[in-house]
Amino acid sequence: MTDCRDAETGATHHVGVLPGDGIGPEVVAAAVQVLDAAESRWYFRTRRSWSPLGTTAYLEHGGVEQQEVDRLAETDAVLLGAIGDPRLPAGVLERELLLRLRREFDLYANLRPVRLRPGVLSPLRSVTPAECDLLVVRENTESLYCNAGGAVHVGGTAEIATQESINSRHAVDRVLRFAFEAALERRRHVTLVHKVNVLEYAGGLWQRRFDAIAAEYPDIATAYVHVDAACLYLVTDPGRYDVVVTDNLFGDIFSDLGAGIQGGIGLSASANLDPTRCAPSLFEPIHGSAPDIAGRGVADPVGAILSLALLLDFLGEKDAAQGISDAVDDHLLARAGGPSGATVEVGADIAARVVGPSVPSPLAGRTETSAPSRYFFP
Repeated sequence: MTDCRDAETGATHHVGVLPGDGIGPEVVAAAVQVLDAAESRWYFRTRRSWSPLGTTAYLEHGGVEQQEVDRLAETDAVLLGAIGDPRLPAGVLERELLLRLRREFDLYANLRPVRLRPGVLSPLRSVTPAECDLLVVRENTESLYCNAGGAVHVGGTAEIATQESINSRHAVDRVLRFAFEAALERRRHVTLVHKVNVLEYAGGLWQRRFDAIAAEYPDIATAYVHVDAACLYLVTDPGRYDVVVTDNLFGDIFSDLGAGIQGGIGLSASANLDPTRCAPSLFEPIHGSAPDIAGRGVADPVGAILSLALLLDFLGEKDAAQGISDAVDDHLLARAGGPSGATVEVGADIAARVVGPSVPSPLAGRTETSAPSRYFFP
């Protein structure tokens, strides 16, 4: 695998900023405030291209403008707020913008960390932060999300609908290898989650390729769990998981359950990656646009801020990524399970914690060593 672009620490990075719909602009504004603080402390720079893509632009232009997609393609990474608005039927913009970007940019690895942070109350009262720290690696371009299928006799009593799951060895192999490489930087354990006892063909492909690729990593322990049992174990014993790899649909469901366990979907970040760096990767909180609270200034921006940390880690700014993650931990510990408060206040508090104590001038020589990141991007 050849990288098209190198992650260069200390460089000027071109970041696309796509606030989107609903609470998206609010949480993105807080994340950008934290980005400003990180730049001032760790002496890197970003050039930002703001994108208007979202429901308003879709309605004005009758669709997603290709020129805006092309503008995003010229960036190094994209920070997305949220997509979705009642002015469009559910799923329209998700398919025509979000899934389109995933396909056109070939963002085949969806990474969702599930980590219970200090000071956060999990619904699983007996679980400690040390027992809830896993990484969900989800295949992001195939399965039932390919929109393959059809319907006949729509609206009648004889209506029939089919939805096909597409699984190619190419896509399965590359996401499995990504998961095993990620496990090398963690606790060296990979669990395949699928439903091979029922999904004979798709599950069979995943299981055979998992076993074959596992043989290339003899130092990594492996396990297989049916998806229904995997969800059960996630809420009874999350500590059994390190890296979980699965298909598009199962990964979507499993990681949302993980978000609940770690304290709520508002605290959850994700990365849609092209590990070859031939196209920009996309980083977003996994929550929706929440139109019911949009404009009230009460959305929790932590998921967007942690998505920014993932973005910076991917761009090679690992000191900044770890610093933001630590600042979020400090913020969450200070609020001790209470409500988040105003969006702008949360952003300002985390930004202040990022700035922290003074650091040496870059003219005095920048330290290139960093603490190990909680994330892994080869």
